Amino acid sequence: MACKSIILKGEVSTSVNIKFPAKSVHGGRVRHCRSVTGRDLIDFSANLNPFVPEFTWNPDLRALSDYPDDTYSDLKSVIAGTFQRNPDEICVGNGSVELIRAFCYAVLKKGGKYYLKPPTFGEYELAAELAGAARAQSENEANVRFLCNPNNPTGTLLPREEVLAILDRVSDNGSFLFLDEAFIELSDPAESLSGVRDDHLFILRSLTKCFSVPGLRFGYGFGDPDLIARIEVVRLPWTVNVLAEDYAIQAFRHYEALGSSRRLIAEERSWLCSQLADLNLRYERPSANFILVHVPLPAQALAERLLNHDLLVRDCTSFGLPDSIRIAVRTRPENRLLVEALRECLP
Repeated sequence: MACKSIILKGEVSTSVNIKFPAKSVHGGRVRHCRSVTGRDLIDFSANLNPFVPEFTWNPDLRALSDYPDDTYSDLKSVIAGTFQRNPDEICVGNGSVELIRAFCYAVLKKGGKYYLKPPTFGEYELAAELAGAARAQSENEANVRFLCNPNNPTGTLLPREEVLAILDRVSDNGSFLFLDEAFIELSDPAESLSGVRDDHLFILRSLTKCFSVPGLRFGYGFGDPDLIARIEVVRLPWTVNVLAEDYAIQAFRHYEALGSSRRLIAEERSWLCSQLADLNLRYERPSANFILVHVPLPAQALAERLLNHDLLVRDCTSFGLPDSIRIAVRTRPENRLLVEALRECLP
């Protein structure tokens, strides 16, 4: 990972050179891009559910005058009922990224090792390095094995049995498997390990993707009670605000309705893949609500061309894929606009 050298100056005439990792690059920058361009952009860079279950949400704004209940007992009780887990096996946070950081600070330390297979979500590496760990060359050397399933950005979905085999290996080494299932609801929940209890397993989930609420920031996770207790110590107090908590409770009560979302996404994904094939574009086999597409020109150049068509896609250069873009599966009218723009923008 590229590092920047920062000079920290005190009152004495000495300085210390500290290598500090660069901030991770993300999609979902549509508000910034709209502000800069002044255009009403369609966001294909954020992998959000285009077919969100409908339900009524009327939050009581009087709750804003109180601090949140930092035990989040009501929220954890609803999550526990949804997934047949115990409340002490559940942690919550201000988005899944906060829980990635909290997990790493709770488990890793200076001199620790982590392992992952790129390309994958950049926050794992950043969080591990901020906690003082270094990247291992093999799974056997690592204290933590990071796995995103389905993987971001490739969309690869490993079968449940394969993930269980990885867990067995990690457990035998006395290490942790950090399993990110942020997209599993929009892919195939049958491959999830959400019901597996193992001292060496932590499962990360998010409402951001499946209920399309990135602005609320809500993530949650499952793990052994001792691990969860450590994460709760590291997590800053009151990080889930009362509106996010209230929305999450209502969303979990409509969790089963995501089955309809999966069916509609699968239909649109199939159609979009057929259009990409007609454009002679190669893509990774998708499993969720996004597709990694290999393009015949630098991804940055294509992203800029598409921006002129009011479409924002994810340039995957930061994933180490400078000739690939990631596109979200959206509604048919929006997907048509993307296909038409690609036809005009490709060489």
